[in-house]
Amino acid sequence: MKYQAVIFDLDGVICSTDRYHYLAWKKIADDLHIYFDEKINNRLRGVSRMESLEIVLERYDGNLTEEEKRALAEKKNQFYVELLEQMTEKDLSAEVSKTLVELREKGLKLAIGSSSKNAKRILGRLGLGSYFDAVSDGTNIQKSKPEPEVFLKAAEFLQMEPDKCLVVEDAEAGIEAAARGGFDSAGIGEAALCEEASYKIESFRDLLNVV
Repeated sequence: MKYQAVIFDLDGVICSTDRYHYLAWKKIADDLHIYFDEKINNRLRGVSRMESLEIVLERYDGNLTEEEKRALAEKKNQFYVELLEQMTEKDLSAEVSKTLVELREKGLKLAIGSSSKNAKRILGRLGLGSYFDAVSDGTNIQKSKPEPEVFLKAAEFLQMEPDKCLVVEDAEAGIEAAARGGFDSAGIGEAALCEEASYKIESFRDLLNVV
């Protein structure tokens, strides 16, 4: 095999929580009387919470202190966490579940590389709380994508070199992060349009033809 491990982004790859993020940010924007739509929300994918807030605030006329911004970011997270309680194991698709099993049967190590600070909570809701060999997320990094730190940490946790790991991403920032870290990447969804993606896949199951 070309790779010994696969590092997955979480949102948009293993599962989809985009709708929950959108609703939570929309609540913050509405409270501040800021225009916010799904197109703007797409710019937040793979981006840290504070950086996402700055994008939301681009249309805000007032001035906020750093303390007020941190309070807004925490408020957004509270909304988001409440929405996550709606998730169940049924939100994990049969295709993803079966493919993960087959990847492991091939002898590959599996890890999560997500900027989300709620990654472990989401994995638990999906019934994957202890499934992955390593989880690198927003709780153990200083710099979010497109910086490669989250993937480098995942590789470190797996005790693997980047060239032995394949990163699976659905966001351009994630593909860029993988490239910066020396990882090959498989782009799915919008990320399949990225020139930097080593592989462009149409479905999650296509990973079996890559590794």
